[in-house]
Amino acid sequence: MKAVVQRVSSSSVTVDGELIGKIGKGYNVLLGVGPEDTRQHADVLAAKIAKLRVFEDEDGKMNRSVLDIYGEVLVISQFTLCADIKKGNRPSFTTAAPPDMANELYEYFIEQLKLNGIKKVEHGSFGADMKVDIQNDGPVTILMDTDIWVKG
Repeated sequence: MKAVVQRVSSSSVTVDGELIGKIGKGYNVLLGVGPEDTRQHADVLAAKIAKLRVFEDEDGKMNRSVLDIYGEVLVISQFTLCADIKKGNRPSFTTAAPPDMANELYEYFIEQLKLNGIKKVEHGSFGADMKVDIQNDGPVTILMDTDIWVKG
């Protein structure tokens, strides 16, 4: 499971001109699910994101988590994070999970963020053509891949 975690002052997502998710200060998370990913990957990733300390404390140091600041999270499904670009110039997406499996883990991941204490978790529409507005703060962007924490 791969995630691009962006510290934001706000973020929102629209589908067909309709606003479907909006947050204030917190994280915009782009989530990619691979065919080998499991609920264990989602559990680990949700816990890591909830505890990630990239918000400034009173001394200006990145020492606070999204939980510490009562922040919010917007999760967007992003199968293109699993693109294979080893050959040629056009990406292959055979390294992305099949849609049914990816959607199930995407929804499970959202629930795990809530179980890890994040009060407001918004999300996009799986498989839809979404327009995501991201007000990146910093900017601070962290790439995460569960392969470093979960083996096989």
